[in-house]
Amino acid sequence: MPYKTILLAYDGTAEGRRALLEGAELAKRCHAVTHLLAVISDSAGESLARGAGAEPGQRTVFYRTTVEAGVKFFKDMGLDATSHVEHGDPVEEIVKLAEEVQADLVVVGHRERGALARWWSTPTSMSLLDKLSCSLLVGMRDMETEDAKRGK
Repeated sequence: MPYKTILLAYDGTAEGRRALLEGAELAKRCHAVTHLLAVISDSAGESLARGAGAEPGQRTVFYRTTVEAGVKFFKDMGLDATSHVEHGDPVEEIVKLAEEVQADLVVVGHRERGALARWWSTPTSMSLLDKLSCSLLVGMRDMETEDAKRGK
């Protein structure tokens, strides 16, 4: 089944770039409309960082710039893409936007965590699996390395 609308969670990290590349490849093959979403989480760690001098507005500018660069990447490939930046819980915001845009597929990057971190918390992907009503692709391949190996 070809995907018509793809929601891609993108934060500029290496994992996010993997998701961006895989999402772009799928969008190109399926001629899908794509929405890029960055979620600014207000976790306890980030709240502490703000108290130590980091300004919330700087994070918003960073994520807006990052998502706009992703949209430009898609548009340079001849693909339709729209940017979104939201504040809140990443899982809740991804699910909310997926429903709003009627996404057929959500693409996220995989971030490896240590054994202790996995033991203490529920993985985002499990929460997304429980809450999404569409397909979920977890980008795990390093497409840049694979393309270099193939000579692209």
